[in-house]
Amino acid sequence: MDFLPFTRPSIDEATIAAVGDVLRSGWISTGPKCREFEEALSARYAGRPVRLAVSATAALEFALRIAGIGPGDEVITTPMTWAASANVILAVGARPVFVDVDPVTRNIDLDRVEAAIGPATRAILPVDLAGLPVDRDRLYAIARQHGLRVIEDAAQSIGAKWRGREIGLDGDLISFSFHANKNLTTIEGGCLVLRDLQEARLFEKLRLQGVTRSPDGEMDVDLLGYKANLTDVAAAVGLIQLGQLEHFNARRAALARRYFDRIDPSLGLALPPRAFEGEHAAQSNWHMFQPLLPLARMTIGRPAFIEAMKAQDIGIGVHYPALHRFTLYRGLGWKEGDFPVAEAIGRSTVTLPLFPTMRDADVDRVADALAHVLSPALRDTRAA
Repeated sequence: MDFLPFTRPSIDEATIAAVGDVLRSGWISTGPKCREFEEALSARYAGRPVRLAVSATAALEFALRIAGIGPGDEVITTPMTWAASANVILAVGARPVFVDVDPVTRNIDLDRVEAAIGPATRAILPVDLAGLPVDRDRLYAIARQHGLRVIEDAAQSIGAKWRGREIGLDGDLISFSFHANKNLTTIEGGCLVLRDLQEARLFEKLRLQGVTRSPDGEMDVDLLGYKANLTDVAAAVGLIQLGQLEHFNARRAALARRYFDRIDPSLGLALPPRAFEGEHAAQSNWHMFQPLLPLARMTIGRPAFIEAMKAQDIGIGVHYPALHRFTLYRGLGWKEGDFPVAEAIGRSTVTLPLFPTMRDADVDRVADALAHVLSPALRDTRAA
């Protein structure tokens, strides 16, 4: 039986041909394909300027710099995310302020955000974990009340919706990731949706050494920039992926529905929030399907569970350990017990296979493997 990974990019022959065309063109770095991709993304987001970068991490950092965030400032964010979400805050000289997560959505707990706002707070950086949007209404109400910028880490939520509006159509600064495991990939890459052309021009300087060129061939550098431009090879992949995004996300939603139908409730797995089209204000793009293991009932730990699933030829991911427990952030003063909800989720989360080319039978295979591995590993917790 073939090994089933937890994710696999969908690259078709048209994409391979498009990359070949770029390679043959002789223009393989930033050029006409990047402009075409930016224009296509801008059209998707109602004409808002969109600028590409080599990664969503770079786009997030540039968003902080565009918002004027720097030394002495604080940015509120979540500990339940990939390290990049907080690393970029440190990179601009600011301090991340973590807020625990909601146990149901696993996103930042907006009930706790206001208590974390202090005199040095300049922005909120929420994360749409696994593609489930944070409550945008409450988020922006809090931001407006306190005069804060919002830098949306929407790395995982391209195509997801809040109250029927696609993420990116509204809001302040919104970053999407096009990493190889995302719903839309350029292999590596990302973008930022900006508010106006002035911010877009600043982004352009930040991503390429702070350079401004004039029509007469002169140039100037008036700020510290970086080397973070996307290539036309990557943009060629992204253009075709963008045309397939609705299909990809619809297939992911169908696979998620099948997981809900096929996973045996008696196994005690805490399944992710079930927010399907038309049922909730938040509509996930099902970037990942992440149940929580019932560790208190299990005779084996998560590492043994992952190995047992691997023996069944099924790959399992872990997204994510609670960020404040990493050495870098412990060194800044955070410790075990500071954010108990995020810590509990981080200890027990597993990511099941989910990608558009999966078959229904693959979901059934995962569900059967879960029963095979977990059933004998569950303690009987009934009263004697």
